[in-house]
Amino acid sequence: MKIERYTRLDMKEGEKDLNRLARQRDRDGKDVQQLNLQDRCTCELTNKEKPFPQETLKSVNDKALNCSQNVTPQKALELESLMLGLKLRLPQLLKDVSILEKEDDGELYGAISLQVIENELTEIKRMVNSLNRTTKGHQYIATGSERELVELRAELQEMEQYDTFQVERQRKDNQRLKRALDECRIEREHKTQPTDHPESFCPHGRFVNITGPGFYSTGNAPATYKYGGWGRDPKPGLGKEKWYWRVMLTNSNRYGHYISFYTSLSSLTVGINTPGNAQIHPANPTTNTIQGPNVVLYGEALYYNCYNSDQLCRFNITSKTISNLQLPKGTRFNSKANFCHIDECYPYTDFDMATDESGVWLIYSTTQNYGNLVLSKVEEGDPPMLSQTWHTSIYKQGVTNTFMACGILYATRYISQDMEEIFYSFDTSTGVERFNLGIFMNKMCPNILFLNYSPVDQMLHVYCDANMVSYKALFE
Repeated sequence: MKIERYTRLDMKEGEKDLNRLARQRDRDGKDVQQLNLQDRCTCELTNKEKPFPQETLKSVNDKALNCSQNVTPQKALELESLMLGLKLRLPQLLKDVSILEKEDDGELYGAISLQVIENELTEIKRMVNSLNRTTKGHQYIATGSERELVELRAELQEMEQYDTFQVERQRKDNQRLKRALDECRIEREHKTQPTDHPESFCPHGRFVNITGPGFYSTGNAPATYKYGGWGRDPKPGLGKEKWYWRVMLTNSNRYGHYISFYTSLSSLTVGINTPGNAQIHPANPTTNTIQGPNVVLYGEALYYNCYNSDQLCRFNITSKTISNLQLPKGTRFNSKANFCHIDECYPYTDFDMATDESGVWLIYSTTQNYGNLVLSKVEEGDPPMLSQTWHTSIYKQGVTNTFMACGILYATRYISQDMEEIFYSFDTSTGVERFNLGIFMNKMCPNILFLNYSPVDQMLHVYCDANMVSYKALFE
């Protein structure tokens, strides 16, 4: 339907000016022609464009928001976590049944083994029921989301006709051009090999990317215990090769005083810590208890920032003894050199412990190095010692976390609530720094409070808001 709009412009102000002009004489003494006061100037404006559909745009925005809220990575990982739990629990059930059969004396079964099997069956039944509910919910979400996406596509295509100046089409062309340029740049960087400084030798190759998240679970932790760490011991004791550990800061998200152990990933998932907890001290906080989330376990010893001090603590899990290492003068501690991004800092992350193929590392900052990252190799012993130290040029409070892999330090930065970037590396064998790695992580929660690399299985372990998440490190 053609819509026309007419506008009359009554130029009264202009009429007054013309009348004044008519009463004046020019320099030659000639009269300026007198205008008829009854004359009026009228303009007609015809708008042939269709009115912009504001209601359609609002509907599109509402549908897109609803789709974003319904389809989240957490829901996909919830299903994956349940599948992983069942995959690990079923072989355990078969093993327990085998033990029960061996204990059968013809008349009486082992009561203890029977109770274990009953508990396993109850837990498996609960997980199956939860899996069925989750699957049905996901099917409903997938069907609804598919229908909404089809409708959104049709509405957006219809709205493109209002882009008369080709702004949106040009924006899409620019995006395609930018992607092509990025791919060209990445390809060029991969083809260009450094000649001056060969990289550190790594048995897995060069670290190039990550996949995941793969594992996602809260275990048995209360949601209030937002800060902590978890992982595997790269140098475990005999019979503990498959164990996992977890530390939760149970006091003001700042202090911790025990470490929990789990015999398998499935035990960690369902929160069964059969080996129990290793307590550093019954009081929390007190001298030599844990301060901050960045802890690691190596060689059956827990390394962490000692409570309220610029010291490194080593807690021997077997002997339950603690040894201390006084760090160099000028080391910043007590939340003066945290990991940060623009909007937030993570309290009491002055020290970051890390493990890799060669052992334990300490990442921190000093006043002498102007708050930039300092990296030291921690030598095992009682007490531990710092051997070689490297000074970097990157400001510690400009990164959100760090980890080590094959003797190379990596740093991350905050991109958005859903994305983190591994952007920086420092090679300890050459001293070469890089600021353009461009390796991105899909996050399960906005802030990564703990990040460590496990040389046992080349996994990156993340702790955020009481959630344990893992990513697979890919090497070239």
